[in-house]
Amino acid sequence: MDKITIEIPSLSDNIRIIESFIDNAKDKFNLNDDIYGNIMISVTESVNNAIIHGNKKNKDKNVKITLSLNEGMIKFIIIDEGDGFDYHNLEDPTAPENISKPGGRGIFLMKHLADEVAFLDKGRIVELSFYVD
Repeated sequence: MDKITIEIPSLSDNIRIIESFIDNAKDKFNLNDDIYGNIMISVTESVNNAIIHGNKKNKDKNVKITLSLNEGMIKFIIIDEGDGFDYHNLEDPTAPENISKPGGRGIFLMKHLADEVAFLDKGRIVELSFYVD
């Protein structure tokens, strides 16, 4: 099993590092464009949430991203150092009363683009899994 981990300070500019990390994974694991697009959106949304909501943009707190490839599945684990969140009671961003709200779409996107999404440790850990076969 291949496993790669990187850690970034909680600065929005560091999303570029994550994009490069995903680009490298695309090349290394020969990912097709559809999976690559789903991974890029899901993982950058998750890291963005970790930076903004989890670590409150505190540059002294890090976001750790681990990528693993195992038996036809690529998994990204995103960990922040925040307090977590109540992922059981999220508003539906597609509901009419929420359409104009700026937030709430990231997790919705992740759930629709990843094959599996899991929240652990009070929401401080997000696991995004994608089938690659």
